[in-house]
Amino acid sequence: QVHLVESGGGSVQAGGSLRLSCLVSGYTYRNYCMGWFRQAPGKEREGVATISNDGNTNYADSVKGRFTISQDKAKNTLYLQMNSLKPEDTAMYYCAVDAFSTRILPTVVARLNAADFGYWGQGTQVTVSS
Repeated sequence: QVHLVESGGGSVQAGGSLRLSCLVSGYTYRNYCMGWFRQAPGKEREGVATISNDGNTNYADSVKGRFTISQDKAKNTLYLQMNSLKPEDTAMYYCAVDAFSTRILPTVVARLNAADFGYWGQGTQVTVSS
């Protein structure tokens, strides 16, 4: 059974940094995409960043140049380094993973769509104060 556990959230002032982690267990697919998504109160869940098994990445325009997604396959862990945080980054952050064919994988990475993913963590709260 696939299990994802996020950690690393917290409260920081604008301009600060946080590093989120997502430990994944029970997942053995060769071709996959992992992603970070966020949801603020009263808003829809939005894609933040995605990464494929072969290292292709994509970012939402709102976080480009500030956030970096990475993975450590040996530790089965996904990361999101968040720098220069802004109050508008405040949200619950979720990690997700799913398997895809090599044909569709680039499209999934590019479109940052939560509906593509079937496995989710419980979320970690990030609060940025001005």
